[in-house]
Amino acid sequence: MKNIYYIFFSIFLMFLFVIDVNAATTARAYINSTCNVRTGPGTQNKKIATAYIGAYYTLVEDKTYQDTNNHYDCNSDWYQIYYNGSKTAYVCGDHVDVVRSHSTDDVAPSTTCETEMSNLGFPSSYWGGLCALKERHPNWQFVPLKINYDWSYIIEKESPCGWNLIYDNDINSSFIDSTCTAYDSGYVGITQTGIAYYMDPRNFLSDRFIFQFQALNYDNNFASTYINAVTNIIGSSSVYKYHLNLGTNLAELINSNGQALNVSPIFTASRILQELGSNDTLYSLYSGDYKADPNTTYGKKFIELTGNASAYKGYYNFYNFGVSDSCVQENGTAYCGLNYAYRQGWNSVSAAIQGGLKQIANNYIANNQNTGYLQKFNVNQSNSASVATHQYMTNVAAPSSESATTYKTYSDLGILESSFIFYIPVYNNMNTTITNTPNGAVDMPDTSTPSTLPISTIITSSGYKYQSGYISGISVGSDISTIKSTIESVSGSNTVSIYNQAGSIVSSGVMATGYKIIINNASGSETLNVVVKGDTSGDGKINALDLLQVQKNILGINTLSGTYKLAGDTSGDGKINALDLLQVQKHILGLSTIVQ
Repeated sequence: MKNIYYIFFSIFLMFLFVIDVNAATTARAYINSTCNVRTGPGTQNKKIATAYIGAYYTLVEDKTYQDTNNHYDCNSDWYQIYYNGSKTAYVCGDHVDVVRSHSTDDVAPSTTCETEMSNLGFPSSYWGGLCALKERHPNWQFVPLKINYDWSYIIEKESPCGWNLIYDNDINSSFIDSTCTAYDSGYVGITQTGIAYYMDPRNFLSDRFIFQFQALNYDNNFASTYINAVTNIIGSSSVYKYHLNLGTNLAELINSNGQALNVSPIFTASRILQELGSNDTLYSLYSGDYKADPNTTYGKKFIELTGNASAYKGYYNFYNFGVSDSCVQENGTAYCGLNYAYRQGWNSVSAAIQGGLKQIANNYIANNQNTGYLQKFNVNQSNSASVATHQYMTNVAAPSSESATTYKTYSDLGILESSFIFYIPVYNNMNTTITNTPNGAVDMPDTSTPSTLPISTIITSSGYKYQSGYISGISVGSDISTIKSTIESVSGSNTVSIYNQAGSIVSSGVMATGYKIIINNASGSETLNVVVKGDTSGDGKINALDLLQVQKNILGINTLSGTYKLAGDTSGDGKINALDLLQVQKHILGLSTIVQ
C-alpha cells in the first residue's frame, strides 16, 4: 500500500526535531543548513547524528557553549540540544536560527508578527513557529482553520485500533501500541501519544513540513511549472519510466487532468509516489499487464476469485484505491487494487489518472478535506459522527512525507518564495497534555561501520537519484564535502570516496559531471558516475560551453556519450534535441532552472 522505505526515511528525518508544548516557553534550534550533531561543543567531538535543514531541536538552555579547543569548521559558538528525550548533543551555531515559542495559549503578543498572528486567530503557542516562517518567507500566508472540538476528544476519536498505523522501524517505543494488531505489512498500531504528535500542527511549522497544510487546488500561477514539477517528483520512479517507454508522459496527463478537475498536479504526483513507491514493487497496479502466479498464495487466490490469471489485463490503479488493509490481508494487493480499477472501468492510463483524480476531487477536496493533513485526519466536519472517518490512508506519516516531497520540488524549481496559502488547524484546549508526551527523536543508526542497506537505497535515502552505474539529482554547484558527508550519514563513516575525471581523489570543491563516487556497504562496493544535468563539459557549471556542446551533438559535429550524454539529456526523454538546447539556454539566462 505504501513505499515502506520512502515513508520510513521521511519519518526518520522528521523525528530529528522535538517540541515541548507543555513548558511555559520553548527555545528551539531551527536548522538552516544540514550539519552534524556531536557529543560536545567542537568538531573534535564524535558525530552522532545528522541534523537536516528544516528540522527543529529543543534547546537544553537558551545559551551557547564555546569550543575551548578552537577547532575549525564552526565560526560560531555551539548550542546544546535534546535529540532523544533526555539525551543531549551539540550543533554548531553557524547552522542554527533560534526560535522562541510560547507553549501556552494565554500569552499577550509583544512583537509585530505576534500581533499579526494573534489578530488572524492563532493562539500564542503557534506564534514562534509561524513568525520564524514569516521571517524567512514574507510572501507566505497563514490562515487558522478553527476546529470546534477539544484536542483530547479528537485524539480519542482517532484512537481505535487500525485507524492509524506507524511503520515499525520507528523505535520510539512510546509511539507503538503492541495491543493493536496491524494488517498492513511493516506497520504497527500507534498510541495516543504518537497520534497526538503527528496531529499537532505546532510540530510541523517548518519549511519542510508546512506544505501538508497547503490547499490542493490547481493554481494557475504555476501552470507553466507544473509539468517540470511532476517530472521532478516521479521522473525517476519505475511507474513514470515504464509508461514513458510506452509513449505516455504521465506528467502531461497529470497536469491536464489536474487543470480540468482543479487538483494540484504536485499533490497528485506526491500521492502517486507515496502510494506506488519509486521502485517496481507495485508493478501489478500500474502496468496493465499483471498475470497472477499460481505458485504463490495470493496469485492462487487471484485466480480462484477471477477464474483467469490475466483477468484484469489492461486495467490500472495509480492511487491504491480499494487496497484496504483487510482486503490485502485476505486477497492480496493485486486483486484488491485491480478489482477496484475493473469496477471503475479504468481500462486505460488516461482513464485511471482521470478517474482517481475525480474521486479525490469529489470525495475529499469537496468534502472539507482540501489539504494533505485533512485527507489523513478528517477533523474539519460539523457532524461529529464524520470526524476521523473517510480518511484516505492509515499511515500517520503520509501528510508529512508528502509535504517533504512538495517542499523539495518547490525548492528545486526556485519558487519557494511564491505567495503560498496554508490552512492550519487550531483545536480547542490544546494545552491539554496527552499521556506520555512524545520524547521526540530516535537515535541515528551506528555509522561507524558500513551500512547493510543496498547502495541504491543509500543513494535515494541521501536525497539523490540512483540508476545502475550513475548518481544524479545533484544540484549545480554542490560542494563535494557536503555530498560525501550526506551519503556517509546513511552509509557509514569512511565509506565514500570521490574522484575527479583525472582519477585523483578529491575532498572539496564543486561536484561535476564525470566525477566518480565509490560507495561501500557491508557486502561490497559500487562505482557511480556523477551526472549533473546540463553540465556536459564537466566543470560543475552550466554555461555557454555546455550550450555549444549540446548544439554540436544535435548537429552531429561532436557526439556526447556515456555520462556526458545523460547530462545533455536535460529533459530526461532519452534523446538530446532542441528541447534540451532550449532548457540549457533558459537556465543560463535565468529564465528557468534545469530539474536535476
